[in-house]
Amino acid sequence: MSNSVPANSAPDEFSGRTRRMGNSFWGHVIRYGAVVLSLFHLYTAGFGTLPMVKQRSVHLALVLFLVFLCFPRSKKHSSRLKMSADSVILAVLGFALNMYVFVRFDQIAMNSGIMNPIDMVVGGILILVVLEGCRRTSGLALPLLMSFALIYCYFGPYFPSFFRHNGLTLHRIIQYMVWSTEGIYGLVLGVSSTYLFVFILFGAILDKTGLAAVINDLSMSIAGRARGGPAKVAIIASGCMGTISGSAVANVATTGTLTIPLMKSLGYSPTFAASVEAIASTGGMIMPPIMGASAMIMAEFLGVPYVAIMKAALIPALLYYFSTWVVVDLEARRLHLPTMSKEDIPHFRAVFLKRGYMLIPILVLLVLMIIGRTPLYSAFYSILVALVLTSLKKETRLTPERAIDALEDAGKLAIPVANTCASVGIMVGMTGATGLGMVLGDGLIKLAGGNFYLTLIFAMITCLILGMGLPSSACYIVVSTLAAPALLRFGISGIPVHLFAFYYGILSVLTPPVCTASFTAAGIAGENPNTVGYSAFRMAAAGFLIPFMFITSPELLLIDASFLDVITKIPTAAIGTVALAFAIIGYWKAPVRRWERAVSFLAGILLMDGGILTDVGGIALFIVVVVLNWKREKNAAAPQQA
Repeated sequence: MSNSVPANSAPDEFSGRTRRMGNSFWGHVIRYGAVVLSLFHLYTAGFGTLPMVKQRSVHLALVLFLVFLCFPRSKKHSSRLKMSADSVILAVLGFALNMYVFVRFDQIAMNSGIMNPIDMVVGGILILVVLEGCRRTSGLALPLLMSFALIYCYFGPYFPSFFRHNGLTLHRIIQYMVWSTEGIYGLVLGVSSTYLFVFILFGAILDKTGLAAVINDLSMSIAGRARGGPAKVAIIASGCMGTISGSAVANVATTGTLTIPLMKSLGYSPTFAASVEAIASTGGMIMPPIMGASAMIMAEFLGVPYVAIMKAALIPALLYYFSTWVVVDLEARRLHLPTMSKEDIPHFRAVFLKRGYMLIPILVLLVLMIIGRTPLYSAFYSILVALVLTSLKKETRLTPERAIDALEDAGKLAIPVANTCASVGIMVGMTGATGLGMVLGDGLIKLAGGNFYLTLIFAMITCLILGMGLPSSACYIVVSTLAAPALLRFGISGIPVHLFAFYYGILSVLTPPVCTASFTAAGIAGENPNTVGYSAFRMAAAGFLIPFMFITSPELLLIDASFLDVITKIPTAAIGTVALAFAIIGYWKAPVRRWERAVSFLAGILLMDGGILTDVGGIALFIVVVVLNWKREKNAAAPQQA
């Protein structure tokens, strides 16, 4: 396996949609603008952030400046090879508007929110600029949703039933969305402007030092010889990289370039290879310690330490990967997939002794967060540790050029995330200003007829539909403000409800027809995106039901649970995922018949409930399927032995 450090290149998720300015004047402006953005956040992480709105306005000023320089207006009207005048104008405008907010915000706050006409104009234009930046980085879906939120604020009296409200004036909308900390400059942008960016920088530095190669080699040494080995390598490697990268699509682009060709070279179909990589990469977003932007926003929403979110997410994440592992193993059995040759598998001890020290920064990050340090503190000092350790060897040492590349990559990766955070602040502001969050929960419960499980299903569908085409952080914010209130009415505590929304917000990248993680994997595999999308969705179906397990059995989230509660709930949850995997793949020792698959699926559903009777019933049904399948395999093997 190659030990080389990745070559200097912008992240694939970023470079595929942006201008390619090379060494031109604008290329240098973009490069060093991204470096300045990274240095600003690194400095404020180590030496103290600016006052709240000032930190956020500088952050958004630099982000919008880069958004319009990097992302063309459209493929049809703007070349990716040259800069257009409208982009330059919008870049300067985005920067200037935020600098105006930087100067004026405190004065308006001291005057009880009284604005002059210039403040109104600046606020209105800023909203439009943020939405246009979001359109360029994320497509039409999110800005259309945010535009609808603004329309709902103004035309509230004309909406039916419980959606009706008194309506807000244009003056009040601009004041709430721009000149307060409830809209664009609210909590969500606050997360982006502080520790989220530092985590992105942490991942970029580790990537430049070759951590991806270390994780791939260690994963291969662990799982390479197993049945369906390359697919299981993808599960381990993508899980490890995904929790650092913070993006399922970026994770596919990073690890998929190795694992997908490897699986194909051993005879695995392109569809299967791409599906496994998409599922495994998506799971990295729910695996502690980093878990992407959504978990950090969740901690801020709930007002709990980030370590509490990590603790609650651990067992569901492990169950997700366990279900993926079982599905891959059963599929490998069914297709009789080959294993890797011993010569192609690196030795674990050799890799660990030579390059294992590169994992220390992740361990430092985990320890600091567990002992109660803030995410910002933990990420900053983990970066310092990474810089010290990488200087020990020439091949991993961050030269000035490589350091600038890392700062540039971090800045570019943060651009769409930060713009998204600013945009979804409009949705958060809308729910607060109109009171929609208070009444929507009642509406969803009425639609479900007051049935708890039907409300869960409606909430899941809401999360998956709203999440299609949206970045995971935006999806979580939208669904947590719109769907979570319904579940809270049933007396469920905040963390399970928000983790439910968070989980399905992440899984929306696997949900057809808009499944960005699967589409990225399909591009690497050279396969039809829709084929991969539906294949990955089918193979991940067991994982899609895990949130129902921890809602009905909150012991799985380690919340106020005794050791006995935990050790009795984990085995039944694991058996439930295996039963669902049997139903999905339809194979174990021998093919599983259709009625047996139906019974196995029923067993998995019963084991989701968490009650003693349903657990006993589910296990009994699954045992019947296992025994019948085992006997069928024995009977088929007997004539051959004779």
